Amino acid sequence: MFNRLIELIGIDNFKKIQEKNILLVGCGGVGGFIFEALIRSGIKNITIYDKDKIDITNLNRQIITNKKNIGKYKVKEAFKRAKQINEDINLKIKIENISSENINDLENFDYIIDACDDIKAKVALIKYATQNNIKIISALGTGKRLSSNHILIKKLSNTCNDPLAKKLRVILKKENIGKDITVAYSEELPIQNGKNISSAIFTPAITGIKIANFIIEDIIKSS
Repeated sequence: MFNRLIELIGIDNFKKIQEKNILLVGCGGVGGFIFEALIRSGIKNITIYDKDKIDITNLNRQIITNKKNIGKYKVKEAFKRAKQINEDINLKIKIENISSENINDLENFDYIIDACDDIKAKVALIKYATQNNIKIISALGTGKRLSSNHILIKKLSNTCNDPLAKKLRVILKKENIGKDITVAYSEELPIQNGKNISSAIFTPAITGIKIANFIIEDIIKSS
């Protein structure tokens, strides 16, 4: 199934991709597209953490959702979808959220991808990755934004127009860690339309695809 990818990147690079072990925290709007792209790019070893069940409000933007799986756990639906694409993947699912209490239960990973919306979990993951010399990329805010043209991957210290990035910078500065972590974020100013976090498919989908692309290219570039 990966013949065309192998023609593009070469068999040696494809073998490198298949050897990597990835932690994905969150498989919702952003995380679902990350997961989809990684599976279709040859990543074989993935662990997913997500405690949420699918809600009807997820249908407008989350790739693993449909009308038949509302109310079911996201990680279980992600597992079924992945196996329908590539039955040979080594996929572990955890119906729980990451916190400072369970962070040390994690196994060894080559990459950590933070696609959750809990800032405490983000900080815990960044600390863990920093302490254990694991590469990490964190997805920031995609709600209240419409244009995919403003999605960028940068160092956290170079971000702008993202309230979550600002909050994360303040916390990490106090902890004296993480200022140079890699993040995916939007430079588009959030649309001010009330308290609800309104959303469309475009920004989470493109953010997820860009993060997956970043991981694959980094694996290829790494020795």
